[in-house]
Amino acid sequence: MKIKLESVSISDYDKALAFYTEKLGFVKKHDVPLGNGDRWLTVVSPEEPNGTELLLEPNAEYPAMKALKADLVRDGIPFTAFEVSDIYEEYERLKKLGVEFTMEPTNMGATIVAVLDDTCGNLIQIYQMTAG
Repeated sequence: MKIKLESVSISDYDKALAFYTEKLGFVKKHDVPLGNGDRWLTVVSPEEPNGTELLLEPNAEYPAMKALKADLVRDGIPFTAFEVSDIYEEYERLKKLGVEFTMEPTNMGATIVAVLDDTCGNLIQIYQMTAG
């Protein structure tokens, strides 16, 4: 069994695609029209173009998802996490691009984590492993 697809809840394809490509640096992998304005829209890391895809899932307006996202943001809980090799460098790069953080890089022992707002209603954690 392999993890090949993960999703993040969004409400606007173009806004999400812009953030995840222009700010976070992912690249578009698939953009397939599904009818009724829906799309199968995925992005991947440029470091692993055949690696795990992130599906930009347009379910943010479903009542249960809307409530879940609001609760996660209220409690400061990230929706998902991405590993970086140098969290301080990535934090500074993203800050210069206007990305807002709810938590600056914080040493948690085995990892250093920071939490950002993806402008799509999600908190996203970036982390760097410090012990292995």
